[in-house]
Amino acid sequence: MQVTGAAISALGVVLKADFQKGMAGVAPMWDKVATEIKSNARSNEYNWLDKWPRLREWIGERRIKELSGHSYTIRNRKWQSTVEVDLDDIEDDNAGMYSSLAEGEGQAAAKWPDQVVFGLLPKGFETVCYDGQNFFDTDHEVIDPETGEATSYANMQVGAGPAWYLMDTSQSLKPLIWQLRTKPVFANKSDPAKSDYVFMNDKALWGTKARGDAGFGFYEMAFGSKADLTEANFDAAYDAMTGQKDDEGNPLGVKPTILVVPPQLRKKGQEIVKATRKANGADNTNQGLVELVVCPYL
Repeated sequence: MQVTGAAISALGVVLKADFQKGMAGVAPMWDKVATEIKSNARSNEYNWLDKWPRLREWIGERRIKELSGHSYTIRNRKWQSTVEVDLDDIEDDNAGMYSSLAEGEGQAAAKWPDQVVFGLLPKGFETVCYDGQNFFDTDHEVIDPETGEATSYANMQVGAGPAWYLMDTSQSLKPLIWQLRTKPVFANKSDPAKSDYVFMNDKALWGTKARGDAGFGFYEMAFGSKADLTEANFDAAYDAMTGQKDDEGNPLGVKPTILVVPPQLRKKGQEIVKATRKANGADNTNQGLVELVVCPYL
């Protein structure tokens, strides 16, 4: 086959179909823990995150929740992956081998949000969120409704083991934010009559480009622990989340829905929230309390 712009374009149609096939074959996990928010700029600012929405009886004038001085910004990062095709393979009608590469590109593009979103979770112990504290911390400042004084709330347990996470994903905003600027696009820039790269290397290029990033939402809806995944520690985390109140003493209504664990904690997670009975034969009252999510990206 003669290597022409038309031949490369025709190959691009095939590779793009393989790319789409790869994307369609992946079941994403990120939407279990993150809310997608579209972006139309280099970054998005989330200075409204410290205003938990709640209706109160209207007595007298409206009570206005002013945006605080807290500022939290998620900047879109640029991502790419590139496939190189030897023009000799096109000339020799031997380009079929690149179909699997293009399909792999599609699979990687579909897994991209999973890797970014779940990759953010371990960083929550050392990365600040909207209130200026680490997302998982022992001293988030809250107001004691009885005294009106500032006090601390802990949404983490200290330990040295693999981290596990309890989350409420039933609210309008999930614990994490998936900020998407540009979906993955598979494109070619290899016209042999115009491309310096083709001329110098005798190879054509196909590549994927995307823009976006993940960030933290309400810390109140997540609890991170590096302590052993035991029934006692799970219960303590669950009770801490459900016991939260606002500055007027009203329950926030947080109710954990999922337990996220890395593969090495799969068995312990199953024992706590899936087993019918405990090791001592007693009924497991936590059975089915939350969904168990075993995440390979942790």
